[in-house]
Amino acid sequence: MVEPEVAFAVLEDTIELGTDLILFIVERVLSRRRAELVEIERDPKPLESLSKPFPRYMYDEIVPLLREKGSPMSYGDDFGAPEETILSSLSGNPVLITHFPAKIKAFYMQPDAQRPDLALGVDFMAPEGYGEVIGGGQRIHDLALLEERIREHNLPREAYEWYLDLRKYGSVPHAGFGMGVERMVSWMCGIKHIRETIPFPRLLYRIYP
Repeated sequence: MVEPEVAFAVLEDTIELGTDLILFIVERVLSRRRAELVEIERDPKPLESLSKPFPRYMYDEIVPLLREKGSPMSYGDDFGAPEETILSSLSGNPVLITHFPAKIKAFYMQPDAQRPDLALGVDFMAPEGYGEVIGGGQRIHDLALLEERIREHNLPREAYEWYLDLRKYGSVPHAGFGMGVERMVSWMCGIKHIRETIPFPRLLYRIYP
């Protein structure tokens, strides 16, 4: 994983950083490794057409759209592989989904000020059917709210004392994300199965490298 975490950042900063990182990677690969893309028969045209801003949807908007396209998911469900495939076919750019129900996101996600039932998170769905390559959002920086979330999720407080200590003496708004390196490579190279991007994948009959 590539995991930047930025102080004094909010959800919009995370979206901008993730967008710029994807575009930088694509530009660098096209400029320096185009021959390798040709060698593995990856058509570079879809990569060349990327541009910002990437299309964005709130979770509330995307659930009805997914149902129209045949997904059985209901409001409050998280995305599975079929939903990710549908989402990544909506545009030639990565598609961004924001403002998920807080119940399906990690306890440390900052709630929306206007709708506390929603978490300020974002998923980047790569185009061409490759699904999520980035997931992240804004984190809770208030100690009391973080303690409340730990209780709501029935998590053992003792396991998170170190995490609470980070905020016990004051913190600042911060946000970040995780980018899946293998997922990014899979999309960039046009590789359909992610295990082919991993040097030593764990398979059914091979647990050790």
